[in-house]
Amino acid sequence: MPPSPRTTGRVTLPIEEGIDDRLRELVAALGADAVRNSDGTWLPEVAAELVEKVYSTYFPARGDQEWALAHPDTLVNQYLMSPRITATGPEPLRIDVMEGYFREQFRPCYERVERFWEVIDRTTGQVVPVQGWSVEEATGILTIARPEPWHVYTVAFLADQVWDTTQMYNYITNGWGVTDPTRVKERPYDIRKNGVWEHVRQALRTWLESHPEVDVVRFTTFFYHFTIAFDAEAREKLVDWFGYSASVSPEAIDAFEAEYGYALRAEDFVDGGYYNSPFRVPTPAFRDWIDFQSRFVAQRAKELVDITHAAGREAMMFLGDNWIGTEPYGEHFASIGLDAVVGSAGSAATTRLIADIPGVRYTEVRFLPYFFPDVFNHDGGDPVGEANESWLTSRRAIVRRPLDRMGYGGYVSLALEFPEFIERITEICQEFRDIHDRSGGELPANAPFAVGVLNSWGSLRTWQTHMVAHAKWYKAAYSYGGVVEALAGLPFEVRFLSFDEVLAHGVPEEVGVLINAGAAGTAFSGGPAWADERLTGLIRSWVAAGHGFIGVGEPTAVDHGGAFLQLSDVLGVERERQLTLSTDRYPVLVEDHPVTADVEGVFDDGEGAGGDVYATAAGTQVLSYVEGSVRVAVNEFGAGRAVYFSGLPYSPVNSRTLQRALYWAAGREDLLEEWFSSDPATEVAWYPGQRRFLVTNNSSRAVRTSVRGMGRTWEVEIEPMGLVWTDVTDVEC
Repeated sequence: MPPSPRTTGRVTLPIEEGIDDRLRELVAALGADAVRNSDGTWLPEVAAELVEKVYSTYFPARGDQEWALAHPDTLVNQYLMSPRITATGPEPLRIDVMEGYFREQFRPCYERVERFWEVIDRTTGQVVPVQGWSVEEATGILTIARPEPWHVYTVAFLADQVWDTTQMYNYITNGWGVTDPTRVKERPYDIRKNGVWEHVRQALRTWLESHPEVDVVRFTTFFYHFTIAFDAEAREKLVDWFGYSASVSPEAIDAFEAEYGYALRAEDFVDGGYYNSPFRVPTPAFRDWIDFQSRFVAQRAKELVDITHAAGREAMMFLGDNWIGTEPYGEHFASIGLDAVVGSAGSAATTRLIADIPGVRYTEVRFLPYFFPDVFNHDGGDPVGEANESWLTSRRAIVRRPLDRMGYGGYVSLALEFPEFIERITEICQEFRDIHDRSGGELPANAPFAVGVLNSWGSLRTWQTHMVAHAKWYKAAYSYGGVVEALAGLPFEVRFLSFDEVLAHGVPEEVGVLINAGAAGTAFSGGPAWADERLTGLIRSWVAAGHGFIGVGEPTAVDHGGAFLQLSDVLGVERERQLTLSTDRYPVLVEDHPVTADVEGVFDDGEGAGGDVYATAAGTQVLSYVEGSVRVAVNEFGAGRAVYFSGLPYSPVNSRTLQRALYWAAGREDLLEEWFSSDPATEVAWYPGQRRFLVTNNSSRAVRTSVRGMGRTWEVEIEPMGLVWTDVTDVEC
C-alpha cells in the first residue's frame, strides 16, 4: 500500500507556561488535538488556542494545603508493620514502630490504639493481649512488658500520612527541595473524615467555575493511593500497585464492622508483612474489604463526576496513583459514569488493561518515557530508546485492541532539549493514527476459540497477573508475566476466570484452552484451590472431552494426595521436590513438534519452575530437556491435549511458541496456515471487512517474512520496528 497521508488528532500533549511559540510548533508537528498539565506544571493562557480540548489534572484528596493544615484530624491513614524484633530475655521489649520508615511520610496514629494496633508473637502466632503492652506517644516506642525469651514480635499499627504519596514521589524524584524549596509538602485528606467530603465537593465546584478553559477534568485519581512506603533514607521500601493498605481509617473499619457484622483486625491488613500482595491467595476478609471500599469509592466518585458533567465538562480518570477502590473490571466501576480512562503503558499487558476497560466512552494511553529529568538528561539518559521500547511493546496490544487516544506526560520543556526524541514521537503519533485509519475501526480477526486464564482473582484483575509495581520487571515474576504479555498481542479473545466462577458455572463454552501459570502457593497458581476435588474433577473431565490445558511453572500445585501438581496426570509432568529421587526416569524426547518449531537451541524458560520437573507417563512427549529437567512437554488426555512450560518469559520466540501451543492444545494446528508469519519477530493482523492485513516488526532489525493466509503466501520486507499494510483484493473472502 502507498504511504498514509499525514493526519492529525488522537494525541494529548503535556504543556507548561513560558514556551508558547515552541508549543505551537510542537502541537503542529505531533498533530495533537488536546493538551494537559502535569503535577507541578500549570496551563498557559494560550492553551485553549492550541487545540480542541484542554485537560487539567485534578486531585480531589489533596492540593488545598491551607485547609489540610487547618483540619489536622483528616489525614489519610495507612497500616504498617514494625520490623520483626527478637526478645533476648524476659525483660521488657521496646519496639520503635517507625524504625525503617520515612518520618516525613508517616507518623503513628494513636486513635484507639487498643482497637487498631496489634502485637503478635510471630513464633507462636498468638496475639499479645492489650494489657501486655503500652505505647509512649511522645516517642512511638511500644513496650511489651513480659515477652517470651527468644520469641519474635511485631507490631501492626495505624499511621497518619503527613505527606501525600504522589507529591512526595514527584518532589523527591525531581529534586524540588533544591530547585523549588518554597514548594509545600502537601498533606492528603480522607473523605470519610469529618468535613472532608463537603469540602471536596465544594472545592470541585469552585475550581470548575474558575477554570472555564478546561474541557476535560483529569481526576488523578480519586481518594486512596496504592500502597507505597518509603524507608528512612527516603527510598522506596514497599510498593504494591494493587495494595489497599492506605485505604484504611478508624471510620472505615468501624463502618465495615457495622455493615458486615464482624470486626477486622490489624493483621487482616498487614498480613504478616505480606500486606495482601496480589500474589497472595486473597482471604475472605480482604475480598470483603475490596468490595466494601470499591462500593464506597464508586458512590463518592460518581458524585464528583456528576458535578463535572453538570458544569459541561468531561470526566477522565487516571488509572494510577489514588486509583484504589476503582477496580476497572469490578462490578461497581461502570456506575461511576466516567467518560474516559487514561493510564500509563509499560507493557503490552498494561496497554490491554487500559484498552479493554468497559463502561467508558474512550480510553487513552500515556506512553513512556515520562518527561522527567531521570530520563531527559545529557548524562546517560536515553529518551529515544525508551520511547521505542514503550511503543514496540504497546503496539502489539494496540493492534489487537486500539485505544482511542495516546499521549505523553511530564515537563515538555525537558523533551524539547532532545530534537531526535521529538522527531521519533512525531512518527509514533502518526503510526498510532494510521492503525485506526487503515483498520477502518475494525478489530482484527481472532482464533475461533477463546483462551481462559485461570487463577484466584479472575476477571477482577483482567490483564493484571504477576504485576507488582505496574509493569516493572521482577526476577521472581517475569517467567510467568510473559504469558499475559504474549497473549496481549496474540489473535485470541482472552477471558480471566476465577476458581470460584468455574466451580459455580463451569468453563465458559467459548473457551477452548485454559492456562494456569504461577509459582506454588500464589494466587495465580491457586494454592489450596487445587485441593478441592470438585475443581480437579471438573477440569479433568473438561480436558478429556476435547479441550486444552496449558500449565506454566508450578500449575495446579499443592501438596495433596501424594502429588504436588494436582493435574500431573493431565499435564504429564510433576515437580521434583527431592522426595522421589529414588525413582528412575526415562523420558521420551521428541525433537520435532509443531509447538517448538520456532525454537532454535535451548528453550528459554527464564527462572524456570524453581526446581526439576520430570515426566510422569510413557505418553508424555518431552520437547525441551535441559540437565535432567523438563522445560517443555506435551501430553494427550482423553480427547484433549495439554502443554507444559517450566517458565515462559516474554520474547518474540516464546510468544510464537505459546501461540503454537494454544493451537495445538485446541486441536487446531490448521490455524498455523491462517494469517501466520514465518519470522517470530513479526505478527500478522487480518481485517476481513477491510480485506487487508498488517504485519508488524517487533524487532530492531530489518526482516523478511512470509505471510500465509487464505491459501496464499506473501513475501514481506519490513524495516526495523516498522509495519506493512497489504490489501487483498483478488481473492474471495
